[in-house]
Amino acid sequence: MPYKYINEITSPENLQNFLELVDLAAGSGQDVSNVFELGRRLRDSPQMQLCVRAIQYEPSSAEMLKEKYVGPDYNLDAMLKMPKGSLGWTFAKVLSTLGYDPQFYDVPPSIEEDADYISLRILKTHDIHHIITGFSLDNFGELGVISVITAQTRFPSFLFIDLLSLFLGFFTSEKLYLEATNAEEQRKTLKYKFDLISAGLTMGQSAKPLFPIKWEEGLERPLDEWREELNIHPVTDGPYSWYSHPALQL
Repeated sequence: MPYKYINEITSPENLQNFLELVDLAAGSGQDVSNVFELGRRLRDSPQMQLCVRAIQYEPSSAEMLKEKYVGPDYNLDAMLKMPKGSLGWTFAKVLSTLGYDPQFYDVPPSIEEDADYISLRILKTHDIHHIITGFSLDNFGELGVISVITAQTRFPSFLFIDLLSLFLGFFTSEKLYLEATNAEEQRKTLKYKFDLISAGLTMGQSAKPLFPIKWEEGLERPLDEWREELNIHPVTDGPYSWYSHPALQL
């Protein structure tokens, strides 16, 4: 039978693990702690080892992994005093306006192991990546920004969320994109998810590696300068751009 391999992977144990991961990933949009737990569940997985290898393969990322640079916490008050248009000022303006906590990420007890450091660094810089790429910080743009990092690192939590969003969209999409009358309806369609994930993957493949960047040491640099250096063409309009948010007309 051409599909006999399915019997080998659909053991009761594998199916149970899959369903538990689905439950965590599906709830990540409502509770960020689900993302942390998803990461813990995948910490020792073969998929995480592929992520580590992908990061080790790129020389500057490999150096960052050896150094295990963390950097200071984000101080929004201090960053709001930076030059207007700088990465730090823009980051602080967007997060403070929307009421986001810049220290939202989960801090592991130790970052000695590569997998723990990678998870911490990717989550700590996640909102920086939103600012750099232009993808909105709400559900409209989340798949885009995690796809950028997926393209560059194969980070398993983000990869799983991407795949699951398409899988669930197959069952839950009730309208075609062209039938949707507003952004919220568009977001629920498969075309929106495909377009958003594709945009993120394309951006990630075209950009220079983001993992080894010590953003904390370059917050006063102009945002446009960072984007030019990293070959990032940000999303600046449409429902999945933070530039489109009514409160963020900077």
